[in-house]
Amino acid sequence: MSASAPLRVALFSGNYNYVRDGANQALNRLVEYLLRQGVAVRVYSPTTDTPSFPPAGDLVSAPSMPFPLGREEYRFSTGMNARVRADLERFAPDLIHVSAPDVLGHRAVSWAKAHGLPVLATMHTRFETYFHYYGLGFVVPVIEAILRRFYGRADHVLAPSQSMAEVMEAKGQGSQIGIWARGIDTTIFMPARRSPAWRQAHGLADDEVVIGFLGRLVKEKGLDVFVRAIRALEARGVAHRVLVIGDGPARDWFAAELPGAVFAGFQSGPDLGRAVASMDVFFNPSVTETFGNVTLEAMACALPVVAARATGSSNLVSDGETGMLVTPDDSEGFADALGTYCTDSALREAHGRAGLLASRAYDWDAVNAVVLEAYLQLVGGAGRSR
Repeated sequence: MSASAPLRVALFSGNYNYVRDGANQALNRLVEYLLRQGVAVRVYSPTTDTPSFPPAGDLVSAPSMPFPLGREEYRFSTGMNARVRADLERFAPDLIHVSAPDVLGHRAVSWAKAHGLPVLATMHTRFETYFHYYGLGFVVPVIEAILRRFYGRADHVLAPSQSMAEVMEAKGQGSQIGIWARGIDTTIFMPARRSPAWRQAHGLADDEVVIGFLGRLVKEKGLDVFVRAIRALEARGVAHRVLVIGDGPARDWFAAELPGAVFAGFQSGPDLGRAVASMDVFFNPSVTETFGNVTLEAMACALPVVAARATGSSNLVSDGETGMLVTPDDSEGFADALGTYCTDSALREAHGRAGLLASRAYDWDAVNAVVLEAYLQLVGGAGRSR
C-alpha cells in the first residue's frame, strides 16, 4: 500500500446478510464506516437468493451448502473456489479480515499466509457452546481445537467484550486479545419510542408489567431457561405479561410453552425500537452471547435487564445498578430478579435510567475506529507476530 493509495481490506464472513443476526449487523456497520473513511472493502461470504437485507459494500458469493442439524436456513461454506481466488487476486488486498472459523475463513488465512499478508480475526459467536443444545456435546473438544488453530494463526484478534477475551485466552485462542465492542443506534433505540397505543394493539394494558425477549428464536438463546423462569414467576402469583420479539425455527415450541405470551414477530428499524421501548423489563438468559447487542438495545430504551452472569452481559450490566445478573440456568434466581422488578416500580425505573446513561458510551463510529486502527497497525508492520 503506497502513501496515497487507499487501504484495501478483504473481509470473509460466514453469514454477511442472508440471515439477520447480531454478528452480521456489526460487520455491515463496520463496512459502512470503513467506506466512509475511504477504505476499499470487498466481502466474501456464502449467499442465498433471498437475503434478509441488502449488503453494505461489494459482496462476492462464496461456495456453500445448507447447514445440517435442522438449521438449513444457515449456509456452511465449502471453501474458496477458483472464481473466488481469481476475484481476490484482482482485488489485491493489503489485509485479510476473517470473522468466522469456517472452511472459508481457514482458507482465507492460508491464502493470506501464502501471499505474505497480515490477518485480523474478529470473534463474534461462541460456536462451541451451540452443540450442547443439539445433543452433540461430545464434539466440543474438536471444535475448540479448531478454534485454537484458527485464532492462533491470526496476527491479531479482537473479541467483542473483555469477558469474552478472557475466555478465549484461557482456552488458548490467542493472547493479549484486543476489544472491538458494539455500538448502539440511538435514533432507533430510545425511551421516547415507547408506545402505549402499540402495547394496547397487542393486548398489553398500560398497568401491566411486560417482560420482554428479543432475539432469534433458536434453542441456544436460552429459551428453555426463559420458559422455566416464567413458570416459576407464575407459580408465585406475580402479575406480569411476556412479549417476544423475533422469529426462528423454535418459534412454535416457544409459543406452545408460553401460551399467554404475545408474539409480535420480527421487527426492524424504528418498529424494533418501538417494540423494545414498549417493554418494562428485558430478560436475556442466554450464555452464548459474546457481546449482547440486544441487551445494549434494551438499556438504550431505559429498561432494567435481567441476564445470565456470562460473557457479554457481565460487561454490559452492572449488577444492582442497571439490572441483575443471575447464575446461568438458575430459573428460580431469574424468577427472583424478575419478581423484584415486577413489584417494585421505583427500582425498575431507577435501574432503567442508569442503563440508559451507561448505553450512551457505545458510539458506533468510535467503536469501529478501533478496527481501522488495528488494520493500520498490521499493514504498517506493528503487531505482526506470525
